[in-house]
Amino acid sequence: MPEIVRTRDCTLFFKGDAYPVTVDATMIVAGWPGGIGVQWTAGTNDERTVTFSDGHYGGILLWGSDETGDQYTAMTENQLEYRLATFVAGGSLISTTAYERYTWASRQIGPLVAIVYAINEPLYFSLRGYWTNEDEATLSGAAWAPNFFSGFVAQLPKANNDYRLGIQTSL
Repeated sequence: MPEIVRTRDCTLFFKGDAYPVTVDATMIVAGWPGGIGVQWTAGTNDERTVTFSDGHYGGILLWGSDETGDQYTAMTENQLEYRLATFVAGGSLISTTAYERYTWASRQIGPLVAIVYAINEPLYFSLRGYWTNEDEATLSGAAWAPNFFSGFVAQLPKANNDYRLGIQTSL
């Protein structure tokens, strides 16, 4: 049997509600992986605009910024980038590389300690917008803590799924 090679950050098995959104300047500069958590932010125009989640939930971006092959360069070449992404909310079933691999505390002071995920475990958005099983809002002392869960572990990361975390979203 031939080896399966996945080239996307996020594989979609079942899609919730999806629609286009504008991404803010921070996201354009930094780029993002597919499956990353985002939250609403004030846009410069009358557009629905998102930015990286700081633990708050809003939805996920289905595809990463580098997955179109053209870095979101406009086909007409009249603008630098599209500034658009596909936003997904509601129940979805995904497999993604956009999850935290190390605990919040170990990322702050080291040494790095791997996170162990368990099937059916609740998931949150980290303070960086990645999926995690830790409530980083509470751990960091954020004023708005505790964090709200955004999904559940549906499949553990392992070699035969390219170390992707399977997630049932509940946004």
